[in-house]
Amino acid sequence: MSYALITGASSGIGYELAKVFAENKHNVILIARREERLNDLARELEEIYGVRAHVLYRDLSQPQSVTEIYEWIEKNDIRVEFLVNNAGFVVYGNISDTPWDEEQKMMQLHMHTSTHLIKRFLPEMLENNRGRILNIGSTGSFVPGPYAAVYCATKSFLLSISEAIAEEIRGTAVTITTLCPGGTKTEFAQKAKRKRETKAESRGMDAEKVARIAYRSLIKGKRVVIPGLLNKIQVFAIRLLPRIVVVRFTGMMMLKHK
Repeated sequence: MSYALITGASSGIGYELAKVFAENKHNVILIARREERLNDLARELEEIYGVRAHVLYRDLSQPQSVTEIYEWIEKNDIRVEFLVNNAGFVVYGNISDTPWDEEQKMMQLHMHTSTHLIKRFLPEMLENNRGRILNIGSTGSFVPGPYAAVYCATKSFLLSISEAIAEEIRGTAVTITTLCPGGTKTEFAQKAKRKRETKAESRGMDAEKVARIAYRSLIKGKRVVIPGLLNKIQVFAIRLLPRIVVVRFTGMMMLKHK
């Protein structure tokens, strides 16, 4: 049986993606650290949509997590048809003050873990001539982000490697899509221990809407997806403006909410 493996499935976009995949009759493997939330979600998906929902409790910021996940999947003879690298978090503040241990975990999660998962599952997808990968970037993937410097750099990495792989596998039946949402109504600000949401987050798109756009784009095999007209305009402007202007404006926006 084929499955969608979704990291960071206990909240936000990942939570909504799990429901969208199940609604479209895909079995799911839900991965996150919050056991109770994953169990509740798995029960809901099985009862409402009649799919199989497995849960794995893993801290994906730990280097051994990918090997543990892959070994579990091999042991249970499961074929992963959809890989969703969604898990992530952000650390805000001056880089001279922010905690290195948290930033190191963020780099491990956004870059090493995502890349390792791709390298584990992409060869099988190519061999089976079937499979799709969805990486969750950000509009921050397109800019240097003062006061969220490491976060934006890791999301830039994710966009870059996704576009490169997409070209490498062009002409096969396997695709890789990068979703780059702007402010989205999730628990992101709370997890980042910020005082308040940004205006973009409080007025942003619903996570469910973003998830549905992501799923449709994934099925169509699109390479890069920016949900929302204002976000598209913002990214287009970033490509036209001088780099120094972009960096300073981004810094001003981040400074208000660090």
